[in-house]
Amino acid sequence: MSSLSLAVRDSSTMLRRNLLHARRYPSMTLNLLLTPVMLLLLFVYIFGDVMSAGIGDGGADRSEYIAYLVPGILLMTIGGTTIGSAVSVATDMTEGIVARFRTMAIHRPSVLVGHVVGSVLQCVMSVVLVGAVAVAIGFRSTNATVLEWIAAVGLLTLFALALTWIAVGMGLSSPNAEAASNNALPLIFLPLISSAFVPVDAMPSWFQPIAEYQPFTPAIETLRGLLLGTEIGYNGWLAVAWCVGLAVLGHVWSKSLFNRDPK
Repeated sequence: MSSLSLAVRDSSTMLRRNLLHARRYPSMTLNLLLTPVMLLLLFVYIFGDVMSAGIGDGGADRSEYIAYLVPGILLMTIGGTTIGSAVSVATDMTEGIVARFRTMAIHRPSVLVGHVVGSVLQCVMSVVLVGAVAVAIGFRSTNATVLEWIAAVGLLTLFALALTWIAVGMGLSSPNAEAASNNALPLIFLPLISSAFVPVDAMPSWFQPIAEYQPFTPAIETLRGLLLGTEIGYNGWLAVAWCVGLAVLGHVWSKSLFNRDPK
């Protein structure tokens, strides 16, 4: 077999292994998935009227706030799901299975590829589930064209890939699974200080740069524009640049950590 065929075969095997683990131990994925769903329901049904009146023209309209809120919740779902990747990678590193893989005649990067592809697939499934909840409570995207839907799915997938590589690096650099979970908390915390819940312009002036100059805000504004027809401006290019930059950084970081000689 050629080296490419071996790489594809071994990566597929590692992908099946990670998906099997996710199916046998779904508690981590379910716990991480519960957070965005609970936030969605909380902000819609408890704070929806107040929030819509605060960011709108003074009238309380919960349906408008649902439309505003959902893009940010979808990207928060991706950030939460990738925490499971950090924990999974750290578990593999500390339980000795990776040391065993190092002694086998397999394509070495396939171990990481399996984790990354498996995580991206889990992110997509999580987004679909949260999106279904959003539709059930009233979210509609009636103005989006087919091309805009394709671009939205592409953005979500690219964002999932970028955050997954960062999460894998966090898992490899952590001494255990608990530390990996703590180190990856910014992937859930950053959406809370972005434009996911309120516009950046509504925040205090001293806080606006913190919310604006981070990866989630341009991605949220781009997704919001694609699904709702709002202005995207330069946020589209910023979102893609953040995704590509984080993916490259995470890949280089993860590869460097994984190729280090074990202590």
